[in-house]
Amino acid sequence: MEIIKEDEQNRGRYVTVVDGVEAELTYSRMSPHSIIADHTGVPDALKGKGVGKALVEFLIADARQSGTKIIPLCPFVKGQYQRHPEWSDVMN
Repeated sequence: MEIIKEDEQNRGRYVTVVDGVEAELTYSRMSPHSIIADHTGVPDALKGKGVGKALVEFLIADARQSGTKIIPLCPFVKGQYQRHPEWSDVMN
C-alpha cells in the first residue's frame, strides 16, 4: 500500500487510497520537531484491512527519520501506541 505525506506549514496528513477509497491520518505541527496526531479516518469499506495501522506505522517511521516527537491525541493512534510500547522513542 502506498502512503503519501502531505505536509503544510502547520498541519499535514498521511494518505492512502485502497480499492478506490481514501484513508488518512492528520496531524498539527506544534514546533519544528513536535506534532499532534489528531485524527485517523478509515472509511467502513476499509475497516479490518490494516489500513489504519499502516498509516500509524508510516507516521512512526517518518517521525524516527525526521527526529519528530508525536503527541497522540487521536484515540486510534493512542490505542496503537498502547499496543506498541517500543514506539516510546517518538511518542510524548
